[in-house]
Amino acid sequence: MIVTTPFSGRQAPGLPRLPTPPSGWPIGSYDTYEEAQRAVDYLADNDFAVQDVTIVGVDLMLVERVIGRLSWGKVLGTGALSGAWFGLFVGLLLGMFASPEGMSYSPVLVGLIAGVFFGAVFAALSYASTRGRRDFSSSSQLVAGRYDVLCQPRNAEQGRNLLAKLAMGSSGAS
Repeated sequence: MIVTTPFSGRQAPGLPRLPTPPSGWPIGSYDTYEEAQRAVDYLADNDFAVQDVTIVGVDLMLVERVIGRLSWGKVLGTGALSGAWFGLFVGLLLGMFASPEGMSYSPVLVGLIAGVFFGAVFAALSYASTRGRRDFSSSSQLVAGRYDVLCQPRNAEQGRNLLAKLAMGSSGAS
């Protein structure tokens, strides 16, 4: 299975190298990505040529969900914790190679303490530079208003018929 992203170096065969608008005829439209994915999975289960299918998110929105309020305590604690992980990693690497007799634990301890210190300092500097303009943490997601399933014209009619069967089966089961 080849999975590609805009950031990966690998390119699936037959796909354009530069971003291009999708092509094909619409064979289904769904409110959620999960429904569109289920439709394509249904096509695959029915031996349909899914390499001709594209799921297209339409009416894109950036949704930022606020997780919570930031305080100096949270900022310093989070910075110290992330610094501790990095310091522990560096300390373990140094500890493995510092002594020819085996593992030495003093570099691990020094790395951990230095990581906590520098993590907290850099987090404090970053938070202080915002000057209270962003006293909350959040998570961002790119979502679509609807998801269209497109298919190349040579198989569009067959795909539309299969998805109609899926829709009739799911509406009868509801």
